[in-house]
Amino acid sequence: MLYLKNAQWVDSVSILDRAFQYGDGCFTTARFHQDIFELETAHRNRLVDSAHRLLLDVDFTLIDISIALLRQHFEQLNGTLKIMLSRGEGNRGYALPEHPADIYVLFYPQETSDFKFEQINSGVLERKIGLNMPELVGIKTLNRLEQVMLKQEAVQKQWLEALVCDLNGQIVEGISSNCLLRINNTWVTPELRYNGVHGVMRAEILQRMQQHSIACERRQVNIDEIQTIQSLFFCNALSPMKVVETFDLDAFQQRRLDLQPCVELFETLKLNQFKPYV
Repeated sequence: MLYLKNAQWVDSVSILDRAFQYGDGCFTTARFHQDIFELETAHRNRLVDSAHRLLLDVDFTLIDISIALLRQHFEQLNGTLKIMLSRGEGNRGYALPEHPADIYVLFYPQETSDFKFEQINSGVLERKIGLNMPELVGIKTLNRLEQVMLKQEAVQKQWLEALVCDLNGQIVEGISSNCLLRINNTWVTPELRYNGVHGVMRAEILQRMQQHSIACERRQVNIDEIQTIQSLFFCNALSPMKVVETFDLDAFQQRRLDLQPCVELFETLKLNQFKPYV
């Protein structure tokens, strides 16, 4: 793994960094495949929007310089790119320091291939997530303690991904993914009104569905509706479609979900292709 801070190579982080002290910042995780920064515009736009909402003063040209430095190490970039915005070092207390934010770029080189249709087993986690301050809804903040606790439960149940509900009993997303469900022969995705992350892959899929005139409702999805789920898949920037084959309703009851609508959607939307899409 390679690390840069403000386009300079580093191997450590200051203990005074507010990213460490308070989780004060945001991040995005992207994929490089065959030297292409997939969904680049969406990732950059989300960082700009998040920085604006978090009152971060960011020099985004440092991202381009960092990627150029990474390219000096590899003939072709393949792997996972994580871009973190931190408010930087500060004194004790919550008051905002008056200096530009820091940009950390982390690169995890690995072999990549075109996206494939994946099948998993899943269910609904018992742990719930809370309701966010309105200004923070949708932002991928550096504080991910809820997801850490949710992942621990999923590992215990041997689920790679799982549905997560909030304290109001509404389905929100997966642990590290957004979700699309098929209910009453219609695609539905939670509207993310009070919590959740505005994922770039979810936005891309919804855009492609619109281009193909495939309807998808954005609305609140109550936990009581799990009995009516016909198909379900999870999506994030590293995987456009993890399809649920078997779904555990509880410790004693399991349902097989319909894979075919997901297969057809994957093929129609060409979710194996993330070069410039036409």
